[in-house]
Amino acid sequence: MRGCVWLGGRGRESAPQCAAPASTPDPAPDPSPPPPLPRCVFEICDVVMHADAIHRGGGQIIPTCRRAIYAAELTASPRMLEPVYLVEIQAPEQALGGIYSVLNQKRGHVFEEMQRPGTPIFNLKAYLPVIESFGFTSTLRAATSGQAFPQCVFDHWEAMSTDPLSKDSPANVVVLDIRKRKGLKPEPTPLGDYEDKL
Repeated sequence: MRGCVWLGGRGRESAPQCAAPASTPDPAPDPSPPPPLPRCVFEICDVVMHADAIHRGGGQIIPTCRRAIYAAELTASPRMLEPVYLVEIQAPEQALGGIYSVLNQKRGHVFEEMQRPGTPIFNLKAYLPVIESFGFTSTLRAATSGQAFPQCVFDHWEAMSTDPLSKDSPANVVVLDIRKRKGLKPEPTPLGDYEDKL
């Protein structure tokens, strides 16, 4: 996460601590570091500081800035990034139908299909979301009668197309599973909880 905060010479020492804890929605019960927010910049446009120096410390600035950053995250149409495997599959021609069928079931897609010269073996390259890869090898072998041999390697991160805040979307199911695994409240904190109470 990158960002630049200018507080007019007052309270600048608290500015880096404002954005750091905002990369996780709730305090995690485990001591693991919060996940990074890739390609995310927070730009503070206007700040009104208290005239008295005692009210400009980190104890006052950090919670206020954190609430503003949480609210900005929720209103910015957030998207989940999911890891994606590069899958290389070697199989004979008669097994290709089963391979395509399994990849379609698992949200994967083939982007390259090449026949080895002089052999009936095809080399396929496909992308497969990591979350869909559990049980992939056994399902693929069952669909191709053991003729397909996959190899999965992490390739890239890809944004999920659905909104993680809308109910029953695939991204929302992933968010709820992560929150359950971390021991957090099932539903994300609503936007109204971050509004200023004054």
